[in-house]
Amino acid sequence: MAIFQKGKVDIVAVAKAAKVSPSTVSRTFNHPDLVSPATRKKINKAVQRLGYIRNRAAQTMHGKRSGTIGLVVPTINHAIFAEVIQAFSDSIDKAGFSLLLASHGYDLDREYAMVRKFLEHRVDGVALVGLEHSEATTRLIKQQKIPALAIWNYSQDSVLPCVGADNRLAGRLATEHLLAMGHRDIGLIFPETHGNDRAQHRLSAVHNALDKQGISVPDDHETQAPYSVSQAKQAALILLTTQSRPTALLCGNDVIAQGALFAAQKLGLRVPEDLSIIGIGDFKGSADVEPGLTTIRIPAEKIGTLAGERFTDYITSDSPEHFRLCCELECVVRQTTNLVAAS
Repeated sequence: MAIFQKGKVDIVAVAKAAKVSPSTVSRTFNHPDLVSPATRKKINKAVQRLGYIRNRAAQTMHGKRSGTIGLVVPTINHAIFAEVIQAFSDSIDKAGFSLLLASHGYDLDREYAMVRKFLEHRVDGVALVGLEHSEATTRLIKQQKIPALAIWNYSQDSVLPCVGADNRLAGRLATEHLLAMGHRDIGLIFPETHGNDRAQHRLSAVHNALDKQGISVPDDHETQAPYSVSQAKQAALILLTTQSRPTALLCGNDVIAQGALFAAQKLGLRVPEDLSIIGIGDFKGSADVEPGLTTIRIPAEKIGTLAGERFTDYITSDSPEHFRLCCELECVVRQTTNLVAAS
């Protein structure tokens, strides 16, 4: 049976066990570079043996940082943001910060609630995905004067510091690739754009690029699907069984594109001979499906790493400067797109 301590172990108990002063224990946590490796090792052993946990809340009350950053993402249910979350977490960890993570399910009202909870925990900063947020969230960040960051999207007009990609460019690059392959009858599968500025920017750029070529998308060649392989597959099955099937599908991201690929295979369509498919994202696994998915690569790891580095510098700076960083995109051509078949 486990025996629990009746009282919390304090810094004095750790110091006594390690045979050092309480100030040395404090210095080990706050400025480890000022403590010798041998002393740090003794203190860490005492900490582990006694089960000592620092009271971050008390530190925050005395004007010290909590050492935490809150990140609110739309979803953790798919690989969409997994790579950027991991890279961001690794990056801030190197600067001595820990990550608190929450998801809002593409509901900007829930995002506001998550930000409030993070602020109640006295985080040192809040990172959000995208540039579109509710008025309540924007007002709260301004009122509390909390350092905030937008990840994944880039805009030269961003109110918040941002590190990300130009999603309008991503949509345009995907369209231009299909046009270069000779496709003019292009079907579109995108998620609901409300509360999702990434999808909205990509989709509007696709239509703009097609309009410039005098191409319009029939209503039955454009449909919606959430970021779900199974639901995207069902949406693609309906679109691909219309009376006039498109020669190519442009999908809002790689999750949807994989669903479209499975739908085409279920219908006996050859990809890319009978149907070309392109996604956006280049998530892990996109190169490993059969055939390998052509996509627009968004450098998620680079975005997460840069965001973590710049945001921790921003939080700890005595005179933080607003920054906006745009990461380059790349059209990665694999085996799901080809020249349009001659009719």
